[in-house]
Amino acid sequence: MRTHEELMEIALSNPAVRAEVERLEREEMPALDAILRARKEAKMTQEDIAKKMGVSAPVVSRLENALVTGKHSPSIATLRKYAAAMGKRLEVRFV
Repeated sequence: MRTHEELMEIALSNPAVRAEVERLEREEMPALDAILRARKEAKMTQEDIAKKMGVSAPVVSRLENALVTGKHSPSIATLRKYAAAMGKRLEVRFV
């Protein structure tokens, strides 16, 4: 049986896989990290957020997962609702 590190080394030896991992780390993962950190700081579950947004928990799960996959990125309006559910506001910056 191989370790996680060995499997990652094998996977990352494929240039297409490496490029995708780097893209995710560069683009989507910081947004996901920020969202999950804010939810944790607010001490809220996906279900808590969903109730405040007026949607079901699977909707919030899909929103968070979209940031991992890079597919169907959530709109600014949706992210504003997510932030508001935690009593926060969304701020987008170009630095």
